[in-house]
Amino acid sequence: MNTYSQLPVTFVKGEGVWLWDDQGKRYLDALAGIAVCGLGHCHPRLAKTLCEQAGTLIHTSNLYHIDKQEKLATQITGLAGMENVYFCNSGAEANETAIKLARLYGHNKGVDLPSIIVMEQSFHGRTMATLTASGNRKVQAGFEPLLTGFVRVPYNNLDAVSQIAVSNKNIVAVLVEPYQGEGGVNIPQKKYLQGLREICDRYGWLLMLDEVQSGIGRSGRWFAFQHSDIKPDIMTLAKGLGSGVAIGACLARGAAAEVFKPGNHASTFGGNPLACAAAITTLDVIAEDNLLENAMRLGDYMRQRFAKVLAAESGVVEIRGQGLMIGIELSKSCGDLVKQALARGLLINVTSDKVVRLLPALIMQHEEADQAIDITSTLIKDFLAD
Repeated sequence: MNTYSQLPVTFVKGEGVWLWDDQGKRYLDALAGIAVCGLGHCHPRLAKTLCEQAGTLIHTSNLYHIDKQEKLATQITGLAGMENVYFCNSGAEANETAIKLARLYGHNKGVDLPSIIVMEQSFHGRTMATLTASGNRKVQAGFEPLLTGFVRVPYNNLDAVSQIAVSNKNIVAVLVEPYQGEGGVNIPQKKYLQGLREICDRYGWLLMLDEVQSGIGRSGRWFAFQHSDIKPDIMTLAKGLGSGVAIGACLARGAAAEVFKPGNHASTFGGNPLACAAAITTLDVIAEDNLLENAMRLGDYMRQRFAKVLAAESGVVEIRGQGLMIGIELSKSCGDLVKQALARGLLINVTSDKVVRLLPALIMQHEEADQAIDITSTLIKDFLAD
């Protein structure tokens, strides 16, 4: 179906941070499959894992114990300081799980119309519940009637959340991205998550973090919330968890970890041996190759160098980000830069109409980063000069 306006290129091979099209042209990938391919393309350890697992066992269903799933659950909850995890196949499914969990949590507390606070400019997926939760009118348009049970406030505004607490007794949870990705790589004030945690504790709400884009090392920590010295009640993951193999996860702790019972939620494919084997190897490689440190160090370097190279450009509104999640906001719509970069052999993205977004693989090195910076900066200068 006609659901994507695809770029005029077909990739047939990948290695590290490089892709080759069907004409033999090489491209530097600074998007990593939209924050998915954290280990780059065709990482040898991941390829070996997938071949071995595919030759052993791909799928049985969750009617039975799955050893790789149980191993991954122990590994990922340990890294996050959470208690249990539900595995699915995508970020949207993980967020659907969180929304269902919050509603059931509310009903169990006697709240007849449980509601969730969500943020402007957010993005949580394209299923009916997640597009309703998203703060993006373009995602919602044409799919009315939207679901009830969501209350929207500005991102990075604790006062707005506190005001809702006073006026709406149906609130049971807050759903928020620690760093907004699709909304324009928006980074909140340092105390934002701590403030949300305090409000949720005060009113008995669940703090639910959508780390689909910011998680699995992209921020320079395993999870973005670890920069804020708090823990969520629920956290969702996908994208980088499987390095290109479809897997999503919804982690919980405390009261949230005890809400679901058999029959409340399920997935035929979720947590199958192949996907879990890919995720286990992904986590192992990130840890053993010090990719968290690389993401933090390289991300700082890239933002600082962008700031220096683009310092004289009045059309550059702001350069922001955390780790290898980088946004350059311009003063005007800049979607054309994506095709211009493609012609120069570079893959980037524009989100929120005016924000050039880079989401490189966690394995990217300085030499490759410099190439991405040089090409992107030149394109931006030329674009703003027109």
